[in-house]
Amino acid sequence: MNKAFVKESDGEDDDDVPALPALPKGTRNYMTPAGHTRLRDEWTQLMNVERPSVVQIVSWAASNGDRSENGDYLYGKKRLREIDRRLRFLTKRLEIAEVVDPALQPNRAQVFFGATVVYMDRAGDEHTVTIVGIDEAEPLQGRISWVSPVARALTKAREGETVTLRTPAGIEELEILEVHYPD
Repeated sequence: MNKAFVKESDGEDDDDVPALPALPKGTRNYMTPAGHTRLRDEWTQLMNVERPSVVQIVSWAASNGDRSENGDYLYGKKRLREIDRRLRFLTKRLEIAEVVDPALQPNRAQVFFGATVVYMDRAGDEHTVTIVGIDEAEPLQGRISWVSPVARALTKAREGETVTLRTPAGIEELEILEVHYPD
């Protein structure tokens, strides 16, 4: 059967690239100024440094003749596809980005995007989280996405309040101890 009629990969694009979280439909891509700068810097690095370097290697490898067994050529083409895929992703995310500076938050007593919150769970353990954009989230470093269940439970609450977090293990009560924003 002709390959045009079968939805199969020819093995070239079988990269195991982890899927990044999609934005919820109808929402904006909120991010902090630092997160926006980091994505923009990554785009610039890929476009102005890495991509031209890989293109040069692929060009050199292609000039050596037989491309079917040329490791530099094959790896270079694969790396070029990875770079282009990441550039497309970054371009789309930066185009729809809405930069929100938490330092400009007028209502600092309530939890909103960019807030750093210290809360205590039912077991008495204290946790500190900062609510950031989807592309900036690093849960192990205490930076959680504004669409995460914990962030949604904390949003709009105030210091001293108790909020309800629904988890697969059941309902958990979180007591908000501190709310602060960067200066």
